[in-house]
Amino acid sequence: MFPTVTIIAALGCGTMAGVFFAFSAMVMPGLRRAEPAVGIAAMRAINLAVVNPAFIGLFVGTAVVGVVAAFEGDPWAWAGAALYGLGGIVLTGAFHIPRNNELERLGTPEYWARYLREWVPANHLRAFLSLAAAVSFVVAALT
Repeated sequence: MFPTVTIIAALGCGTMAGVFFAFSAMVMPGLRRAEPAVGIAAMRAINLAVVNPAFIGLFVGTAVVGVVAAFEGDPWAWAGAALYGLGGIVLTGAFHIPRNNELERLGTPEYWARYLREWVPANHLRAFLSLAAAVSFVVAALT
């Protein structure tokens, strides 16, 4: 059972890394180029749209599957679970969601500039940690 679960965890982490990378490489640079009011409106719409069963299922499900895979005892699987837990779950909950909520509340051009300065580099970190988690789960599956 565990090698299959470990592979599923790797795929989930890789998919999430891709989502975060897409935001870092395309979505946020595109929104940065827009007029602040347009960027703010688009990001607000994205923040509402992301709360859906497909995304939340993948986002949270990957963490759950990663923890299950880690219980096989492989140190690489534990590393993968920790990396995704920290990068995907903790960073999102403690850093990104509060800023998204503040964007919803304030929505000023001044806050938008601050939002981009803070949110984007932390998103790069989410992408990197999720990719590192995927690699860790792949190594665990191969050992």
